[in-house]
Amino acid sequence: METITAVDWAVFIGCIILTGLSVIFGQRLKWRNASKDINEEESFLDLLIMGRQLTLPLFVASLVATWYGGIFGVTQIAFESGIFNFLTQGVFWYLTYIIFAVFLVRKIRNFKSVSLPGLVGEMFGPNSKKVASIFNFFNCVPVAYVLSMGLFFQALFGGDLTFNMLIGLSIVFAYSFLGGFRADVFSDFVQFFIMCSSVAIVALLSYSHFGGLEFLKASLPSSHFEWMGGHSLSQTLVWGLIALATLVDPNFYQRCFAARSEKIAKVGILASTLIWIGFDICTTAGGLYARAVIPQTESGLSYMTYSLQLLPPGMRGFFLAGIFATIASTLDSFLLIASTSLSFDLFSKSGRAGKFWNHISLIGVSLLSLILASHFNGSIKSIWKTFGSYAAACLLLPVMLGYIFPRKISDFQFCAASLAGALCVSIWRLSERRGFWADVDEIYIGILATGLVLAVTAFKPKHHTT
Repeated sequence: METITAVDWAVFIGCIILTGLSVIFGQRLKWRNASKDINEEESFLDLLIMGRQLTLPLFVASLVATWYGGIFGVTQIAFESGIFNFLTQGVFWYLTYIIFAVFLVRKIRNFKSVSLPGLVGEMFGPNSKKVASIFNFFNCVPVAYVLSMGLFFQALFGGDLTFNMLIGLSIVFAYSFLGGFRADVFSDFVQFFIMCSSVAIVALLSYSHFGGLEFLKASLPSSHFEWMGGHSLSQTLVWGLIALATLVDPNFYQRCFAARSEKIAKVGILASTLIWIGFDICTTAGGLYARAVIPQTESGLSYMTYSLQLLPPGMRGFFLAGIFATIASTLDSFLLIASTSLSFDLFSKSGRAGKFWNHISLIGVSLLSLILASHFNGSIKSIWKTFGSYAAACLLLPVMLGYIFPRKISDFQFCAASLAGALCVSIWRLSERRGFWADVDEIYIGILATGLVLAVTAFKPKHHTT
């Protein structure tokens, strides 16, 4: 904090004001272009997916910005385990993004839904939609990003972590409550440029000050340059399965439904992947330089501590704005999707009533996120692992099989398989395991249980809902 000047604060506050102005611009654009005879359902559609009018630049900026709220998590992994971060938080995910763009976008666009649970309901039946809504809700409660926001403000101002989480959450909640998905998209557009520029500046200045790979290899443990970073193959592959859960990630589905065309969605995901590669190179490098230069610092905030020591006045404020933008752009998206899962998908509220209950749900999701964030003791990695395991184990297999074999999985089968997977994941997490079983992750057990139930129930007569 002693390194932050008045100029830094001015730049930081200016970037936040710019974000707020972008939200206002998006709302004014809506009011100017809206016809006078717009009905409540069309207004509600704008709240959820911006009236299916998302252009390519907005699609890319929003998707890229939304996907990187856990910057403290990825830089912590890089600090502790080196390029293991680039493999588990990068390469596995790039492969999934390409699969999504090439194989799933067209299938998704054939449905008229506005959410992932809605699509599941069209594929399998009404009960499946309810079950998917529950899993989707807990997968989207933004626990990791409320915690990240709290850690960020605590590092700036000190004080109690819960209070700082409340402050950060309140800022994001305010514009999310007022503008819905449109506010999310237009704020993401500004936040995208700030966050990408800030991590690139840190990487370039690090190289300029300390040198490149030779410096890092001389200053870091050799395990930091091993792909598995000292972790077992089983632990590494778990992250691959969690990455595959992107195939049932509601943020991707929401933006595919919101895009003006199939081409925009497909090109947008592929373009985003290229940007993510660059972003991951910068954040992984930042974590490595932090470990090399200030190895004694606390790993969770090492990247921020290192960057503030490295950057000159003015740039520090821009970097802080980049950290805030990275977290806020994800937090707002997850808040909105979780509230939609409750109000629209689970309780089937739409129109004017839908907007009211969506706002009530947004308040409930915010409070729940705050409570759960206090439970995980500052471990963002643990949050990702916990919620990602349930999503991958319970939804991934039945939804993918539903794409491959349309109308072959019944409403009952989907519900039974997903609930069995969730139950087995929970039991495995709570049980004491020794020997060989100690290294078997719950995600493997959950996917196995889901697959077995689908196989066994395949012999039941199918009753599809039309």
